[in-house]
Amino acid sequence: MRPKIAAVITTWFPLSHADVLIPKFVGGFPIDDGVTTEPRCEVVSIFMDQIHENDVGVAFAAEHGIPMFRSIVGALTLGGKELAVDGVLLIGEHGDYAWNERDQQLYPRKYFMEQICGVLAKSGRGVPIFNDKHLSWNWGDANWMVQRARSLGAPFMAGSSLPFGWRNPWLEIAPGSPLEEAVAIGYSGLDIYGFHTLETLQCMVERRAGGESGVRAVTCFEGEAVWQAARDGLWSRDLAEAACGAIVNKPAGSIEEHTPNPALFRVEYSDGFIGSALMLNGYVEDLAFACRSEGTIHATEFYLQNHPPHGHFSYLGLNVEEMFVTGKPSYQVERTLLTSGILEAALESRFRGHKRVETPYLEVCYQSYDSLKWRPTGTRPTTPPATEPAG
Repeated sequence: MRPKIAAVITTWFPLSHADVLIPKFVGGFPIDDGVTTEPRCEVVSIFMDQIHENDVGVAFAAEHGIPMFRSIVGALTLGGKELAVDGVLLIGEHGDYAWNERDQQLYPRKYFMEQICGVLAKSGRGVPIFNDKHLSWNWGDANWMVQRARSLGAPFMAGSSLPFGWRNPWLEIAPGSPLEEAVAIGYSGLDIYGFHTLETLQCMVERRAGGESGVRAVTCFEGEAVWQAARDGLWSRDLAEAACGAIVNKPAGSIEEHTPNPALFRVEYSDGFIGSALMLNGYVEDLAFACRSEGTIHATEFYLQNHPPHGHFSYLGLNVEEMFVTGKPSYQVERTLLTSGILEAALESRFRGHKRVETPYLEVCYQSYDSLKWRPTGTRPTTPPATEPAG
């Protein structure tokens, strides 16, 4: 019998995260070379917090005979009194939620998790949970989510689809590599895509010699201060140039010509390693990574299939499904816990006038898993382009 999955989501409209994930768990996961991998789980309930003006979730649920519930408790108990599902897909992305003064959107992921864990606790059974993107907009809530799942014996995964994109050229950091510094390239909003860029950075640098040691401080730079920080030796411009060099779609000319207001998150790791997330709006609309190891620069583009069927979400979903089937996380939740905390600290630095923010609480130490069962097989997906996603 296939594991029964409850989907707990904020909202659902074309190309939203619910739209590029849930149909794959229902109809199959399109991957490389036109192959579709049949789902091994069954979505049996949906809770949706907000009905979008362009909603497609209600019709999808009706078409596939999936009941929708007015509460998270109802979705997890199937209208009964006890937990009646074997896993939870938590997609707290998109929707009409407030922004605070730090330009963070206050998604109710922790509230959703409280409701989910309440049902698990009352039923005396921990089932796997996946949380899409970062855990919360604040460290306290993010850490609570991880610790609460652990206390209930609930396998827990979270994070971005970026680690599951195609890499061009293919680059994998071998565990224990002697990395010296790294830069990840991103674009778009500092909250919504800053997280994507930080997970691009973290999924690579966590494999450095000694494993992940945590983060001691974060600083946000903007505008001319970004370039001045490079001249001051706070981050390496040659790594940024190498990473951008791996990006296929970009205009001719220098980065400065096309980036009137760059931003950079400088991450000081506890072991002395320096990682930077450089946001280049106007210059690129793809992500990339470069690092220096034993004096040699290695660089790659993180290529996303920004049109249907959004194959990077297939690879993310397949690894989540693996946890639902086996009960074992496909990768460590600590990566997303750490990147959630780094992002909050970066936006706090910006709010404080770009001051350095010390983060002794980000002592998140872990060893990266060596491999995943589901990965792209090449440097580019083969399906033709269509419509841009919502992000």
